[in-house]
Amino acid sequence: MTAQTTAPAGAQWFALHTLSGQENKVKTYIERFKTAEELDDSIFEVLLPTEVVSEVKNGKKSSKVRKLYPGYVFIQMRLFGEDKKLINKPWYFVREVAGVIGFVGGEHPAPLRQSEIDEIRARIEAANGKEVPKVQYSVGEEVKINDGPFANLNGRIDEIDPDRGKLKISVSIFGRFTPVELEYWQVQRSTD
Repeated sequence: MTAQTTAPAGAQWFALHTLSGQENKVKTYIERFKTAEELDDSIFEVLLPTEVVSEVKNGKKSSKVRKLYPGYVFIQMRLFGEDKKLINKPWYFVREVAGVIGFVGGEHPAPLRQSEIDEIRARIEAANGKEVPKVQYSVGEEVKINDGPFANLNGRIDEIDPDRGKLKISVSIFGRFTPVELEYWQVQRSTD
């Protein structure tokens, strides 16, 4: 995904509140039908920030896409004319999309600040190409290993390397603590 360096004249970013689970449908519909409705000069980009989350269930690793802002879609559009009055056609087109509750701000939507959009894009960029564990761990926490040669043993987290997705865990083997390096998905919180 490439960031637009210069915004089209009069374009601003707005947040759309959507029904839960309808974010993808809203984004797809707007992108698909804006041309048919002759709104290419009013609607420019639709953004649905996501990240890949990994977890282990029953010994199997799975990954899924999770929305960074559930219930919201961001849209770059020209909603106000030079006279600062609402432009009806794009307003009604977006509001009538199935799954859209409305613009954040209701009848008087407030555009997002550029710093807010930059922060959203930075979160997307940071999540791009990385799997994030569904569960976050902390140093000193007790965990149960559920994969690999140390499966079913308990250990204590000594170090966390979020960039590599690895944990250094002290495991008691024959009465001695031995450090092992495991991936996030190979452990789960102890339920003791």
